[in-house]
Formats: sequence, structure tokens, C-alpha cells
Amino acid sequence: MKPQPNNFETSQRLAELKEPDDESRRRFLKASSIFSLAVAFTPSTIVEAFTKSKSEIDQKENFVTQTSATQPQTDKTAIRPFQFNFPDAELTNLRQRINATRWPDPEQVTDASQGVQLATMQKLARYWGTDYNWRKGEAKLKAVPHFVTEIDGLDIHFIHVRSKHENALPMIVTHGWPGSIIEQMKIIEPLTNPTAHGGTAADAFHLVIPSLPGYGFSGKPTKPGWNPVSIAKAWATLMQRLGYTKYVAQGGDWGNAVSEVMALQQPPGLLAIHTNMAATVPPDVSKALAMGGPPPAGLSPDEKHAWDQLVDFYMNGLGYALEMNNRPQTLYGIVDSPIGLAGWILDHDIRSYQMIARVFDGKPEGLTRDDVLDNITLYWLTNTAISSARLYWDTRHTLPPGGGFFDVRGVKLPVAVSAFAEEIYQAPKSWAEKAYVNLIHYNSFPKGTHFAAWEQPGLFVGEMRAAFKSLRS
Repeated sequence: MKPQPNNFETSQRLAELKEPDDESRRRFLKASSIFSLAVAFTPSTIVEAFTKSKSEIDQKENFVTQTSATQPQTDKTAIRPFQFNFPDAELTNLRQRINATRWPDPEQVTDASQGVQLATMQKLARYWGTDYNWRKGEAKLKAVPHFVTEIDGLDIHFIHVRSKHENALPMIVTHGWPGSIIEQMKIIEPLTNPTAHGGTAADAFHLVIPSLPGYGFSGKPTKPGWNPVSIAKAWATLMQRLGYTKYVAQGGDWGNAVSEVMALQQPPGLLAIHTNMAATVPPDVSKALAMGGPPPAGLSPDEKHAWDQLVDFYMNGLGYALEMNNRPQTLYGIVDSPIGLAGWILDHDIRSYQMIARVFDGKPEGLTRDDVLDNITLYWLTNTAISSARLYWDTRHTLPPGGGFFDVRGVKLPVAVSAFAEEIYQAPKSWAEKAYVNLIHYNSFPKGTHFAAWEQPGLFVGEMRAAFKSLRS
């Protein structure tokens, strides 16, 4: 279903542009950016959206030599152990492609305003094409148990680690784009084995960490229909199959969208959610952003800071989302060129990019060069650059129109929020209190980017323990 104009009154804006000046052009472009992220994550559309999208879900495109489920069973909905292996020839080919990169001229400016800088990419390429060893990261992945189960015709891959502590709280953790299950690898041990990591048995979690459809080791949808609404439903099915009658959900980026939709769907057993990229933007702020006008009067310093971050993101940081919303299939270059893929992934948001650029300058800040390249290499080896990008298109085209990605959705279940300073925007406590009528925890941090669990695992683990403490029996 193609979205129709939403409550930002597109027709009015177009009328104002009959005789456009520079200011009106800028406003229109900004409004168009926000329209492109409009999605139906409101309670009144959840049932309708799922009904329409479910019929369009089809079976995955199988990996050929890369991955295989062990001991194939007739019942594909069973929980099956999963193994993967990538031949040395593929790693050799990857290195050859990196070292044969055809480079552009350098940017014309001294900052990142024209995009990912040539010096950063060449440093990344030198390390990726010579010293980087995928097998080290692969060994860490293989050290945890992997499984697959078919849901609505698609194989869903997930990591499942049960704590040794009997009363551990089950939690499903969802990554986003341009992330993967690699984002969560550092939090598995301290959350499932807290007594070895400064906690008590009362802090323990059972962890379920799925790969989004079209990402990593999950199946690649061959027809439209996999969007946050259908994914949320699938996650509830997954937790039910695993036998969890009470559990919580966590996510950032697309993981937040999926977790919030789960909270709107209220599947049996879901107690609460946690987000590290909250959707809290009030209606008056959202409208002002869309219209390109000044901020609403009376914003507090924290709210004005969030406003400034959002303005910068919508004006300067949305290029990747616009293309994946509109024309993901056109991105052939990032499937054929490892450096093209790396540049595309690095250019997600300016503060994460700046942090990663410092990492390749020899100043690791939570992430190492290997961390960054493990994630990019997983995208390359699974050939999921375009299949993952289609989540943006699917969300725009297979859901009814609704609010923007960061707009309040009306979640009634208990919600915990962790706001990191260098996220796309740091959600103020005042906005979180209005967005979530049952806010059970809020904390903000002076550091930490979009990839909280990956970059700041210590802070993240502490937040999970604090966020859900009141829910434990």
C-alpha cells in the first residue's frame, strides 16, 4: 500500500511552493525528508497493517554455500540448530576487491559535510585489505548457540543464550540498520552470567537475539510485507515457541520500532520494553520540523538540544534513508564493491561516523577497527546490503500512513529509556514522560552513540539491570 499524504498537510505545502523562493525550497525538502519516514506505528493501524502485510510475506532465498541448518527436519517451524561457514575463497575474493578499489578524488572541504572522507576510507581499506582477520570475529559468533525457525514462510535466525540462574528474565533484543547481531555480542555474557560481571543472580537474563528479516543469517523476503508490524508479530511467535510466558523486549533504531509495535500489539507475556533510541517527539515539535519553521516556544535546554540534533539530522543526515525508502534496488554498487558498502554503512549518522573515523585514526572509543569491520564483513559475506535496505522501502510502502519515525506512538505498557548523548537525538526526560504514560526508568549519559550496546556495553548492561528491576518476581 502506497502511503497517502499525512497530517503534515502536504497539499498545503505544495500550494505554498507555486512560486518558490530559496526558503520555501528548503522547507519543502525538509518536509519531504520527514514524510519519507512516515510509518503507521499507532494503535489504530496496527491490526489493519498486519492483516495487509501478512499476506505478502514469502519464503526466503536460501544461502547456498555460506550457511546451513543442521539436521534438517520436516517441521520447519521447529527450533533447529544453525551453523554457518564461509569458504576461504570468499575471504580471498573480498580482500582482492578491497585492494583493487578505484578511488575518487578527495572531498573539497576539510570536514565531513560532503560525506565519508577519503582519508578515513583509505585507512579502513588498508587495514581491511591486509591485516584484518574475519576468522577471529567469526569464532566469537560461533561460541554462542545459533538457531533458526520458520515464521510466516521465512527462516528467522536467532542467538539464544539461557542463563544458569533459574529466575532469569527472558529478553528479546533487536538490532537495527546498519547493525546486526554483532552489536549485541558484548552484552551476552554479563547479562546471562551477572555473578561473574559485578551483578547478582537477581540481575540475570535469558537472551534471544534475532536477525531481522533480510539481515545476517535470517531469510531474505522475496515479496513485500516484512515491516515492523509483521516483524513484531513474528518476535512474539518466536518467544512463544521458546516457551517464554513472561518476557521483555529491547531495541534501538529499527529495534526500537519493532519493540514499540510489540508493546502496541500487547502479545501475551510481554511485560515491558526498553529503548535506547526512543520515539518521543511531541506533535508540535514534529510539525515545526516538518514545516521548516522555528522551534516551538518554551523549550527547555534539553529539549532545545534535541531539537537542534533533529534539525541537523533531517537536513544533513537522511540521504541513506531516502534512497532506501524510495529505490533500494538501485544500490548495486554496495553489493559489488566492499568499499562502497563500507562507505554506505559508515555514513549512518554524523556522530557515529566521527567516532568510527577516530577509531581508524588509532583512537578507539568503545569500538575497535575489528568491531567495525566484523559488522561490515557480515553484511558482505551474507550479501544482505540490498535485502536489508528493503526494510525501509517495505515500511514506507506496505503500511498505512502515520507519524514520523520519532513521533509518539501511544505505548501503554511499561517503558524504560536510556538516552545517550551522541544518538541521532538524545530524548529529553520531559518528552519521555509525556510519550510513555508508564515510564518505569529514564537515564541519560554524556557519552555513547547510536550503537549503545556495542560501543558502551558496560553502561548498557547496567541500564538493563536497572530498567527491569521492578518487574522481577
